[in-house]
Amino acid sequence: MRLACSDHPVWAGLTWTEPEAFQGHRRRYPDYGGTRHWYNRHMFPYAFVRPLLFGLDAETAHDLTIAGLRRFACLLPTTDAAAGPPVSVMGLNFPNRVGLAAGLDKNGEAIDGLAKLGFGHIEIGTVTPQPQPGNPKPRLFRLPAQQALINRMGFNNRGVAVLLENVKSAKFKGILGINIGKNAATPMACAAEDYVLCLEKVYPFASYVTVNISSPNTRDLRKLQGEDQLEALLSTLKGRQVALADRHGRYVPLTLKLAPDLDPAQIQGIADALRRRRFDAVIATNTTVSRPGIAGEPDAAQAGGLSGAPLFELSTAVVAALAKALAGELPIIAAGGITDGKRAAAKLAAGAELVQIYSGLIYRGPELVGECLRATRDDSR
Repeated sequence: MRLACSDHPVWAGLTWTEPEAFQGHRRRYPDYGGTRHWYNRHMFPYAFVRPLLFGLDAETAHDLTIAGLRRFACLLPTTDAAAGPPVSVMGLNFPNRVGLAAGLDKNGEAIDGLAKLGFGHIEIGTVTPQPQPGNPKPRLFRLPAQQALINRMGFNNRGVAVLLENVKSAKFKGILGINIGKNAATPMACAAEDYVLCLEKVYPFASYVTVNISSPNTRDLRKLQGEDQLEALLSTLKGRQVALADRHGRYVPLTLKLAPDLDPAQIQGIADALRRRRFDAVIATNTTVSRPGIAGEPDAAQAGGLSGAPLFELSTAVVAALAKALAGELPIIAAGGITDGKRAAAKLAAGAELVQIYSGLIYRGPELVGECLRATRDDSR
């Protein structure tokens, strides 16, 4: 099999000799289309790469993955993002309902590599106005038996200027969300200034912008979900969005990303504020500070936000509560605990219009994207 980037001078003339294992697969399955067919359908290299990555500490593995996706994007087979059907949300036309959640590519370094996986949208960040290192290491922990992660990264990123340079250099022309946050050193009283600065910077380059006030790993950030703080922040950002739309002649939707650790009264209050301030969508949810289903497991007591399979029930309950509170006035983008196609479909059944994956991708690899595409393709809405 000739590699996808055989026209590159480094790889020119390089070929792949089909192993005996694949030849045996061909004999057992007459409709087998060769190594390329198997590669495209099953993305088999992840089965080989995962043990190597899981032999490293989680953050090193993450950094290597992003570097690989950036460096070798041209070698990846392209999965058709138009495996839809397409859906219109926030006035944007998404080729399918399955997207990448923020957090995997904080600096927008691997946009083109990630685009090869078939996502209907890609969300990068969280980005802050100034570069910051985040919390001390170690700060990312795997719980393989539960298909879960605990992280206390703390918005580590290289700052909005670097992210925008990466966005400008990417070839991706699809729907790109940019997730914005505040610097840890910024006092809470000045938090809105950080969000406004980021919004102004990313506005010309984003398909939509997500306001992240729900990470548990930046001190006091979740206080912005409180009634008075939220009302003031949403009002400020909405006013700036209107001004930016006039300046650029282009309306860029705003979404708000929420925590799963909210009671019914908080969910109702946030839904009311989103409607009053005419936000365009809500993302539910971020990671949880609770520890459902992992008690007694190694690293279960680590501080930080829990994501992956154990988050599914809690985050889906928030989606359902938001759907009831919003009564169809704002679309919901569901994230949290999607580790297979059935769970993606369950998010839509709970009231979401789109879904996003991240932690499940760490455990399942690229095949998860295709499985979720198939599971959400038949949604009748």
